[in-house]
Amino acid sequence: MSEHKDFIRDIIASDLAAGKNEGRVVTRFPPEPNGYLHIGHAKSICLNFGVAAENSGGICHLRFDDTNPTKEEVEYAESIMEDVKWLGFVWGDKLFYASDYFERFYEYAEQLIKLELAYVCDLSADEIRQYRGTLTEPGRDSPYRSRSITENLDLFRRMRAGEFSEGSHVLRAKIDMASPNLNMRDPAIYRIKKSSHHRTGDKWCIYPMYDFAHCLSDAIEGITHSLCTLEFQDHRPLYNWFLEKLQTRHRPRQIEFSRLNLTYTVMSKRKLLQLVEEQLVEGWDDPRMLTISGLRRRGCPPGAIRAFCAMIGISKKDSRIDMGVLENCMREELNESAPRALGILRPLKLIIDNYPEQEEEELEAMNHPKKPEMGKRMVPFCRELYIEESDFLADAPRKFFRLTPGREVRLRFAYLVTCKGIEKNEATGELEVHCTYDPASRGGSAPDGRKVKGTIHWVSARHGIKAQVRLYDRLFKEEDPESGVDDFKTNLNPASLEILTNCILEPSLGQAAAGKHYQFERQGYFYTDPQDHKPGQPVFNRTVSLRDSWNKRK
Repeated sequence: MSEHKDFIRDIIASDLAAGKNEGRVVTRFPPEPNGYLHIGHAKSICLNFGVAAENSGGICHLRFDDTNPTKEEVEYAESIMEDVKWLGFVWGDKLFYASDYFERFYEYAEQLIKLELAYVCDLSADEIRQYRGTLTEPGRDSPYRSRSITENLDLFRRMRAGEFSEGSHVLRAKIDMASPNLNMRDPAIYRIKKSSHHRTGDKWCIYPMYDFAHCLSDAIEGITHSLCTLEFQDHRPLYNWFLEKLQTRHRPRQIEFSRLNLTYTVMSKRKLLQLVEEQLVEGWDDPRMLTISGLRRRGCPPGAIRAFCAMIGISKKDSRIDMGVLENCMREELNESAPRALGILRPLKLIIDNYPEQEEEELEAMNHPKKPEMGKRMVPFCRELYIEESDFLADAPRKFFRLTPGREVRLRFAYLVTCKGIEKNEATGELEVHCTYDPASRGGSAPDGRKVKGTIHWVSARHGIKAQVRLYDRLFKEEDPESGVDDFKTNLNPASLEILTNCILEPSLGQAAAGKHYQFERQGYFYTDPQDHKPGQPVFNRTVSLRDSWNKRK
């Protein structure tokens, strides 16, 4: 069993010990194909597939709850399958669609009518809301609640045949209009929608409601534990009512857990869709989006998401997780796996006055400081280099240990240099820092043992390659973008993307393939963009900085 124990795993262990479900553990991940998955879905994916994997013979189904043809697209279903695979989970031959069961759902609906537990109602949607009552007042019976079995069957079959317009009739369960649980006040279980379905075409013009289809899909597939987020807790009595009244062979157990709430983002597919449709982001896979495809394009490794989901755990208490927790999981994963490289984001020319003008040499650099098995590479060095603009100050404070006139620093893997000052090149207009170097300090060590505090990175001006680097930051500037505002979009962070087009990288990165991770030393973790990066035209996305600078800025 997993190290990460929680109340759901305890319940499943107890059920197994009691011999329930014939020793089976069957879970399901049931997305609606009406948008791209986000980080909140990853928590459910890891839970459902994880619980199944932890128990001998356990199975997790991937099932699309495709019961609303007006919002569903093949594109979404395909993206969901890609995301689940990328996260490291497989479903084998256990791929299902609620639409596969439309005929069975219809038969179950007729069965409820014959049991006098469902009726066709002619009230409009607004009238149904008015009749439903409130949390403090009971609802009122629909005037159509007493229709006969014969009349209900006739009307329901005519609904299926397409005789009626949308909104003119619904099939409702006959339960209790005085129930304190509003979900039990004769909920709709079928509505008319004259829309083509992406899998069944125009075969159907009536479609089951989610609450009806979901529990029956679970029962048909023999799900043992139906793991849902907390908003479905009040729907559980309805879930159980359908299974009990229809006497299904399998009786899945619904268990609710808290959904993931993360700072500096929104978790509503509807609001994510707004951002896409209003072109406030570049699409569902924009690396600023907390969609799984956005995280993937940004360079977040799947292992970091799995580690994040394990770290935050499973509970029944709603909470808001700090974005920094996810970012730190990225850092920990990439710190172990990403090879190192030298990259200058905002170049400043450095000239070593006493280094021979035409001379070049190859310096040895470790690909990972703690993993010799990752090997070494040779980095070209010459008289003119580029350093990071922020590594030089003409008038530096006392604790600034990088370049300033009179200060000696170490060039990573190279030599010790002493800054003489900064000048403007009259021919190019470029600012140039001038230094001298100690030829005896090759490798960065002083032969006399003198201490040098500062180490900076560099790239050869003669050999470095130009690249575009995209610096991604949090999409929203407030922890809770929806709090205290009428429109969450007013809290979009205008600095969430900065595109640098004049970056200089070490030449080895010129042959980097798309979809590769690197740590640019002293900068952060970067990823070759899987869509835009090409050999000779490198494009890198910053996945995450080396440390949490956001809270410091805040």
